Amino acid sequence: MPGKGEIMMNLTYEKNGDYLIPMLQMDEQPEGTLTKYGLMRKNYLQEHKKGIYTGLLLKGKLKEHLLAIQEQAEQRMELLTAQMAKAEGVTEELKATNQMKWVGMMNNIRHSAEEIVLKELIYSL
Repeated sequence: MPGKGEIMMNLTYEKNGDYLIPMLQMDEQPEGTLTKYGLMRKNYLQEHKKGIYTGLLLKGKLKEHLLAIQEQAEQRMELLTAQMAKAEGVTEELKATNQMKWVGMMNNIRHSAEEIVLKELIYSL
């Protein structure tokens, strides 16, 4: 029976010559593919927050964390882009009447929204 703070582990071993090799199995990882924001978060943690990165990796929670941040970032981008477009009067009517102006304004809005997302979610604790 494990004491306080101890973890009970059941290991199986495979004999290899004179040695017993532990048969380790990794915890099941969540389904999903890492995209832009998930990969950016991973790189940030690897380069600037090595302790957090290693802790998540060893606990088997890294991919779960990256997928959660990725989903939050994508949702935040959609919300901010829509809010900023509405505030600046970027409409479908503008798109139909002056496409170049619409493209320029939307590019600026997306860039501004992404700066916020990167600061709030990707490059933060």
